[in-house]
Amino acid sequence: MAINHSKVAMIGCGFVGSASCYAIMQSGLFREMVLIDANHDKAEGEALDISHGLPFAKPMDIYAGDYSDISDAAIVIVSAGAAQKPGETRLDLVKKNVAIFGNIMPQIKDSGFEGILLIVANPVDILTAVARDMTGFPEAKVFGSGTVLDSARLKYRLGEHLGVDPRSIHAFIIGEHGDSEIVAWSSANVSGVPINDFCELRGHFKHTESMKEIADDVRDSAYEIIKKKGATYYGIGMSVCRICEAIIRNEESILPVSVALHGDFGIDGATLSMPAVVGKHGVETIVPIQLSVDELVRLQESARALKEIYEEAMADYKKSLENK
Repeated sequence: MAINHSKVAMIGCGFVGSASCYAIMQSGLFREMVLIDANHDKAEGEALDISHGLPFAKPMDIYAGDYSDISDAAIVIVSAGAAQKPGETRLDLVKKNVAIFGNIMPQIKDSGFEGILLIVANPVDILTAVARDMTGFPEAKVFGSGTVLDSARLKYRLGEHLGVDPRSIHAFIIGEHGDSEIVAWSSANVSGVPINDFCELRGHFKHTESMKEIADDVRDSAYEIIKKKGATYYGIGMSVCRICEAIIRNEESILPVSVALHGDFGIDGATLSMPAVVGKHGVETIVPIQLSVDELVRLQESARALKEIYEEAMADYKKSLENK
């Protein structure tokens, strides 16, 4: 079936899925959007609620559907998954979501879908690898939202610190979308000016202290939001929309998405977030940004940890299938 480049599908209509759909509706990127959820009433309710704003937006057909509706979609976004509970380890969460993906991914594959599969559910780096493993789709067409939101948070925080438009800041969070994320300070700049030089231009000279404070703020910002309002969803919703925009408009934009590395940065066989060129064919190439020795070591450590968790979770999942 031919791909309909004006159609998008969302699997999972919780806070993140619904906020993403709302942002996508406002963008005018698509003419058709199908919402799928284990609770069909939930999907119908969200579709209706978002549709009621269409008189203020561009024409769009928004409806609740099932996996038979996704075969011709340009992009399928997966936000479905369990949330991490207090006291639960990352591996516990991975195992639960691998089981959920074990139900979702075969249905995506069997639908005949040939577009781009965008993973948003957490832990996004590991679940991107799981999705690729379970579907067998080409690596370029299965990637995760990665650290697109983390990098936006970094730019926002640096914009506040420097008193400059965050859109003029070029800086990435790399590695895991999680506690071991790394700020790639070595390649950070403001309109081509190295970050420390620009800081001094704006009267900031305590680089080490400021870098640690900002990195910690960015890393912990999700926890702060969750503590105050229970969940984060607007920022990631806008991030998902931005990735869709890069794909549909074939922008070939550089975004830090979850991708498989095969020798890049001395890492082989792990999936984690690195800047990559994103266009209509998905991930075109990974961008070899400059990293310090310390940043590279931390990136490799993060990759090893993610790979181990992925392998353990998949082994556990396959064993559970054998025991059925």
